[in-house]
Amino acid sequence: RLGEMSEPEKKDNIPDEAAGTGKEKGIPNGGNPSKTKEVSDFDLAAIYVSDAQYNRNIHFDTSAQAVRLYLLYNHWLPKVLLYFFILVDLSLAIFEDPAVVPLPTWATMLVELLCLLVFTIRLVHYAKVIPRDKFWKDPKNICIIAILLTLIDMIIYGALKATDYYAVRWSRVLRPLLLVNVTEGRQLRRAFRSIRNALPEIFYVFLLFMFSVLIFSLMALKLLGKRGLKTTDGSPYFTDYLEIVFDLYVLVTTANSPDVMMPAYNSSFLFTLFFILYIFINTYIFMSAFLAVVFNNYKKYLKEEVRQLVRAKRHKMVRAFAVLQESREEGRGPVVTHANWNQVVRLVQPSISNPHRELLWNVCDDKNQGFIGKLAFVQLADLLNIEVITLKSRPHPLQSLCPAFYLSGPSRLLCRLVQHRGFVIVYDLIILVNAVFIGLDEENPMIANSEWVFLALYLFRNTLLGQQRQSVFLNTSSCPVVAGGYTSRQILDIVFILRVLRLIRVVDSIGRFRTIINTLIRIGPAILTFGQLILVIYYVFAMVGMELFKGKNNFNNIASSFILLVELTVVNQCSGFATVTHMSARIFFVLFHILVVIVIINIFVSFVLEAFYVEYSVDKGDLQTALERKIEELELAVAQEKLEDNLVNAMETSDNDLGTGQSPTANKPALMFKIASKRYRTVDAFLQRMFEADLDPEDFAENNDPEAQASGSFANPTFNSM
Repeated sequence: RLGEMSEPEKKDNIPDEAAGTGKEKGIPNGGNPSKTKEVSDFDLAAIYVSDAQYNRNIHFDTSAQAVRLYLLYNHWLPKVLLYFFILVDLSLAIFEDPAVVPLPTWATMLVELLCLLVFTIRLVHYAKVIPRDKFWKDPKNICIIAILLTLIDMIIYGALKATDYYAVRWSRVLRPLLLVNVTEGRQLRRAFRSIRNALPEIFYVFLLFMFSVLIFSLMALKLLGKRGLKTTDGSPYFTDYLEIVFDLYVLVTTANSPDVMMPAYNSSFLFTLFFILYIFINTYIFMSAFLAVVFNNYKKYLKEEVRQLVRAKRHKMVRAFAVLQESREEGRGPVVTHANWNQVVRLVQPSISNPHRELLWNVCDDKNQGFIGKLAFVQLADLLNIEVITLKSRPHPLQSLCPAFYLSGPSRLLCRLVQHRGFVIVYDLIILVNAVFIGLDEENPMIANSEWVFLALYLFRNTLLGQQRQSVFLNTSSCPVVAGGYTSRQILDIVFILRVLRLIRVVDSIGRFRTIINTLIRIGPAILTFGQLILVIYYVFAMVGMELFKGKNNFNNIASSFILLVELTVVNQCSGFATVTHMSARIFFVLFHILVVIVIINIFVSFVLEAFYVEYSVDKGDLQTALERKIEELELAVAQEKLEDNLVNAMETSDNDLGTGQSPTANKPALMFKIASKRYRTVDAFLQRMFEADLDPEDFAENNDPEAQASGSFANPTFNSM
């Protein structure tokens, strides 16, 4: 059985053909001539594999000191500290003028100095890892250095405030750029590149859109301006051309509909035809054209980025292969032995269990040769990104307490009944009825006492299925004690509410619903990237808005600014700001609408559309299919009914109890596996899955990019050929 062979036995059982020159007993001859003897080949190969798994495209020095610094740089603790101080730096706007909670200027500046110190240390650490010439050629490092010049702004601002002069903290708009330019912000940088690449095509559509608005505004001026009409506040209606242009632009967002057309409608209902035609052309046709252009360009550029990403990943794996490779007999290429592969996987992902690791090796070495070639080794990074759930088999409590009864005929019949689909449906109906009772008047004694009936039914079900932990939880929660200020009845209500959440399984059992839910689960991490993108844009506009409009009409602090920007994302209405400041204030809100609503929201919609297209039309990837096939060949697959692609399975962790739902006579392995098909360890893995059909599995970028082969890194796509 998989995983039963000990490590020494595995090494001794490598075929003589795999032994080659016998170098597997020592350090394998490496492929990176620049590394020193102080650096373990396995450590260096593990770094390359880890970089490939998490798509880190960093050209690091391979000296012993640089490798140690690089390992520290990628450790989770420095990353957490970095994001913590970025969050602290962004949160300073809460305490700075105009503040939600005012603090002295010196206090916020001291905290900001501490944040800048942390950012500087992180940047210096990065500079020690990569060659100096590479550091100064990287634009994101230059951006971070520019952000660190915030110190100059702090000195000038402090001096002006000390002398009672008006001062502006202009550098605050640079704070969210740290999220974009830190090494870990590659997903956010990709989103900004998507915007940059889509802008030219959007610009041409926007010019046509504005031409249409200008033409309709001129028609409105000549059609309605001379009729002496008045708005609801008594001001002249459609007599100023620039006002008409702005009102019609806002009408595209429907923020001022139907108010803007009511004076014309009151004069003659025929004038409404003008506005209907305008809305049809500009709101429906042009806004749809924006989405189409963004979708077309976003998909094109994203596909090229993913291709570059995959090539960079494979190139890292080729370098790892070169470190671990061993020569074979003449006429055969170099290979990596089982022992060396196993050692590297242990270093890359020590949390993987021995059976899981052996399962991955069986996928790579599908011919049981004891060694693998370059193509099979390169797939290791993608294999590690496939979420495999390990399920542990445990005996039913009755099997240990009363084995004779458990193995009897009535017991086997009961097990078959419990495993039947009808049993699940009945209990789903019971949960549905329970949900209805929870919503009724609990003061009614019959309804209140019925909850104990539902509890008894749940306990009976859990006992049949052997779900010990749930039974203990329910029994404990129903004890007549007061815990944490809650009575037993209140705790029981909470337990029932949690059980009602199982109705999600009922919804998920419907195929169409499941497809939608699966897609939402898949794109969840990517949605966080767009959330960061929105946060960056909101923060910049909030900082500028507070300087322009504070004390006049909202934008009085960071909280009210964000709320207002959310409202402007839905409806762009800003006449009040122009009234209390200047007509040019409208430029601020038009720019916000163009960038957020027309560009970013459409890019987000494009991503969701592409994700749904993949979910509906693309089958499982070849590598994932090979892994599932290997699980079945080794007879370690979970029963088919337990492999349902539903939301409940998606919520499972990587190490779960298999349960005891099978027949008492079943003889199943202690460990079994299944693929968590809705999980991706990284967003990059999901993007690669989206464009898998367009990727060449043997494109290692060795012959196509000699410079990349020499440096070990790839530049961001330039799209000059597109």
